[in-house]
Amino acid sequence: MNVPVADQIVPARAPWSSIVHEGHTLTIVDVAGNQAVDFLVYDAKDTAHRYSAQDTIQAQDGIFLTTGSVLRSTEYSPMMTVVEDTCGRHDTVAGACSKESNAMRYGHHTMHQHACVENFLAEGAKWGLGKRDLVSNINWYMNVPIEQDGALGIVDGISAPGLLVRLRAEMDVLVVISNCPQINNPCNGFFPTPVRVVIFEAQED
Repeated sequence: MNVPVADQIVPARAPWSSIVHEGHTLTIVDVAGNQAVDFLVYDAKDTAHRYSAQDTIQAQDGIFLTTGSVLRSTEYSPMMTVVEDTCGRHDTVAGACSKESNAMRYGHHTMHQHACVENFLAEGAKWGLGKRDLVSNINWYMNVPIEQDGALGIVDGISAPGLLVRLRAEMDVLVVISNCPQINNPCNGFFPTPVRVVIFEAQED
């Protein structure tokens, strides 16, 4: 594989963003295991063209992402393809935590806690994005089974140290990540940890 054009550790609770050019791959490594990574993706040339959870789910006829899954845009265009996944499945429906949802779910005393929506807003502002630009996101490594009554469960993760997901960009995309700071449910094992992100150029034939 080619020399990476970027190789960074995203600290626990922190945001990250980058352009990933068409044909390049983005690898997200769960360094310590059981760490949810909230993820948004936009067309780098027109951010009004962005990831659509509904179209992605409809196209693949399933709510979980794994190897072969294609992230589709609001115009149904392929944005990124999962080309490798050593974890097994990833969530598309649970959304991002926020100060407001923390307070509603876990009590008003959690209102002050940093959350993924705040990470998305802070990091997105660097690219001219605001609250209107937030859409339903992907949660890499988050284990969200559907219970028998139809409710979403947020339970202990199925990831482990060093597992990874690798995505190939099908167009020039802007990726925005929140390395989830949630400490009130098991999505991060109640202890957020760093993740590693690596971007590789397109491989030559």
